[in-house]
Amino acid sequence: MGGSVAQGPAATGTARSDLHWLDLLPSALIGAALVVVALAAYWLPASVRYYNHFVWQALAFLDGRAAITWPVPGNDFFQDILPVRDADGNLTGFGLLPFPPLPAIFLLPIVAVFGLATDQRAVSVALGAINVGLCWWAMGRLPIGRPVRLAVTVFFGFGTVAWYAAGLGTTWFFAQVVALVPALLAVGIALGGDRSFGADADPATEIAAERTEPEEQAEPLRAALSSAIRGALLEVRAGIGNPAGLIDRRQFAAGLLFGLAATARLTIIFGAPFFMFVGSGGTLARRAVSAGLGASIPVGLLLAYNIATTGQPFHPGYEYLYLLEANGYQALGYNPAWNLEDLRYVPQNLRIMLLSTPAILPDRVPAGLGGGGLLCADPGAVRGLFDPDCPIALPRDIGMSLLLTSPAYLLALPALRRMPRSRLVAGSALAVLAIAFVNLMHFSQGWVQFGYRFSNDFVVFALPLVALGMARRGGVGLLTAWFVGLSVAINFWGVTWGNLLGW
Repeated sequence: MGGSVAQGPAATGTARSDLHWLDLLPSALIGAALVVVALAAYWLPASVRYYNHFVWQALAFLDGRAAITWPVPGNDFFQDILPVRDADGNLTGFGLLPFPPLPAIFLLPIVAVFGLATDQRAVSVALGAINVGLCWWAMGRLPIGRPVRLAVTVFFGFGTVAWYAAGLGTTWFFAQVVALVPALLAVGIALGGDRSFGADADPATEIAAERTEPEEQAEPLRAALSSAIRGALLEVRAGIGNPAGLIDRRQFAAGLLFGLAATARLTIIFGAPFFMFVGSGGTLARRAVSAGLGASIPVGLLLAYNIATTGQPFHPGYEYLYLLEANGYQALGYNPAWNLEDLRYVPQNLRIMLLSTPAILPDRVPAGLGGGGLLCADPGAVRGLFDPDCPIALPRDIGMSLLLTSPAYLLALPALRRMPRSRLVAGSALAVLAIAFVNLMHFSQGWVQFGYRFSNDFVVFALPLVALGMARRGGVGLLTAWFVGLSVAINFWGVTWGNLLGW
């Protein structure tokens, strides 16, 4: 695909000679085609999966309770359950899920019809495909050409672990698929509402920081932050007498959806810097207050739900399960003497996130893959790309390098050079870093998995950086196409192996 100088969704004034052939197609048609392709790809044959905690949770909600029936035949093997015991310490036949409830709420109408026969994977595939369409829509709020917009959407849908998560659909992955729905909507609304965007915006410079005085140009980041803080204080002071003046309705809606995403995946809430820097409202104070008020509603309801069901604002099930896993899986580097979220976990988890590689030409199934089984016992055996008995390479179930499994993330690097002068780049980068850092402090990084599934928590904030990085390189050239194509191929390899290994 070649580059295009056509801008944004409303570039009606662009000269015809500048149009790319994609500009001649209805945007909705391209989005629909992407959704159909995603449905087909995500519904590839998969091994049988049993973990459907949220189906049981939805059934409990329909029965007017928060605790699921457990253990009973059908869920007696479930992990990640906080048993409910009586005063004597005996099991009561019920258990609490520590996970936020939005995924179960998504399933309510389906479970009301199909009960325990609900196919959670089918719902995951459908929602995952919808997320691809939402990505196409959200990226259309950026001042980029359609080739870049398409390349970023293809990367998200088929070159990141969003594919693996949607196609798998088990409890932990389903929560991330559900969280992406409101998260993509929130980002798209914020991008579309920012007045710094427009049909004539230059994708090489995209959103500039708020204007600074000429003498401040030498230190734009410090000057912009200083100006923003002063402006925020003035806005808040003025808003005391006129609270409605601090609230922007569009940014409030973006914040509401952002907070809703956090009720499926808690760590998404650390993406708040994005909505401080990007969106409608005109100033940092209005953006932050409007989005913050919106997000506080679902997050407040989640805290109320935890208090009503456990007596605590933060679910005690996480600490209970941490102690079980830390004592049970010490070979994975868990330390029972450390906290659930602990800075000491960062170095080892960073190695998984950035440096973990597949097992190349393995003679035995690596221990982390469930194993010790002898492979390629026949000296004359020929290794195959997808041969479980004699593979060329095997993915590691503890996780693999984000840059290895989705190398197109590297295309964001040119955009990061604009961080001191760009609200969009600053907000996106801070959101990604904040979410990633909190996840790296977590004792587990998502085992068992292909790739690095925690990246699903920050992918919506990384995508604008990838898009702007592509645009700064002049569009979709050979290098961009190669990175995106390689990401797609690697994730196809990972999805296939995940099914072959029964992950």
